[in-house]
Amino acid sequence: MILQTERLFLRKLTADDLPALRRILQDKEVMYAYEHAFTEEEVREWLARQFERYEEYGFGLWAVCRKETGQMIGQCGITMQDWEGKLVPEVGYLFEKAYWHRGFATEAAIACKEYAFHKLGFSQVYSIIRDNNLPSQAVAKRNGMKPVGQFTKHYYGIDMPHIVFCASV
Repeated sequence: MILQTERLFLRKLTADDLPALRRILQDKEVMYAYEHAFTEEEVREWLARQFERYEEYGFGLWAVCRKETGQMIGQCGITMQDWEGKLVPEVGYLFEKAYWHRGFATEAAIACKEYAFHKLGFSQVYSIIRDNNLPSQAVAKRNGMKPVGQFTKHYYGIDMPHIVFCASV
């Protein structure tokens, strides 16, 4: 276990999490900010990328599990992302649709921000969010973050405007 909150615990993803990852990453509604549901190959690449992050940085996106059931309901963690030519720590989150609007993303995101500040020693953390992803922007704001910039990513053949949120110690 990496960390825990009142209702959740976060741990490293494993190969056993593929079914839960499929429920999240292959759901078109969940993945609307990516403009497509992931293929099986993309799900496996996503998981492999987390393993690479664990190896390179010691952190990445983690499985978010409910304490009362142990069930994985989403992902949240810290990844290094490029913004304005430098790598910055990003608090990212992605949850199964059945667990939206219940405070789980905010609970996990706050815990990851605190982990980044107090365990990893970062003085600032970011969340980089599609301009049309209003629920994720609301989570960032509840996590004490404020907009500090914007840019456009070109992904999947589409220009996708993003807003950069930041919180400091």
